[in-house]
Amino acid sequence: MPGKYFRGAFIEFTSAMLIPIPNVIVFQYNPESLTHTWSPAASLAPSGGSAQGPGQGNPLAVSGDPGEEFSFTLAMDAADTVADGFPPASALASVAGIYPRLAALEMLLFPSTSSGGAGAALAAAASALGGGAAAGVQRSVPMAVVPTVLFVWGPGRILPVRVTSLRINEKLYDPTLLVPTHAEAEIGLKVLTSLEIEALDDGLVKDIVKTAYSYMSTLRQGLALANLVNSADSIIGMLPF
Repeated sequence: MPGKYFRGAFIEFTSAMLIPIPNVIVFQYNPESLTHTWSPAASLAPSGGSAQGPGQGNPLAVSGDPGEEFSFTLAMDAADTVADGFPPASALASVAGIYPRLAALEMLLFPSTSSGGAGAALAAAASALGGGAAAGVQRSVPMAVVPTVLFVWGPGRILPVRVTSLRINEKLYDPTLLVPTHAEAEIGLKVLTSLEIEALDDGLVKDIVKTAYSYMSTLRQGLALANLVNSADSIIGMLPF
């Protein structure tokens, strides 16, 4: 059926009371292409001199998982939403254009208000108790925390990410209210590593993110093993042993 297909999305988790409430941002149009960038993990091999710890003499020893990033461009158009005629989306688009979509993307970069308030309260309490720099004690108090986000690109890619860049090019506006009606958003994402996931504070969200990360790791390993079927025939005769 026309218009029915799997769309990419962001799932943002924000805490209200004790329950994380997901905010799903579905892509109006899937991006035509994605840039998937890998960077090797930091090496443990010493740059010079003798090795000083376990594994540091091994040139292949690394400190953790490799870095993984995505970048792509999302197109948004209010005219298509209005033409689809599905309330309340069409009614909202006729008044606000694509402003709500842009605002939802922008909020992925903003820290949670509740996290900032809690961090500020903890900092004030620590200062009142004499636990600041005057006491010679260094404390790391998170003043604000950005939302936990899952990047969903089909059932084969569900990844915990942090939005690292957002550049919006607004192209058309409503002549009456000057709200944007057509725009393109260039988005950069950094996939959280297993060590970064372990450092998350929200226990329930952390469990969700760990499940998604574990699922992706298992799937990637399975697909890599499946590739051995394709390479088994071609590798015969190439090796001297």
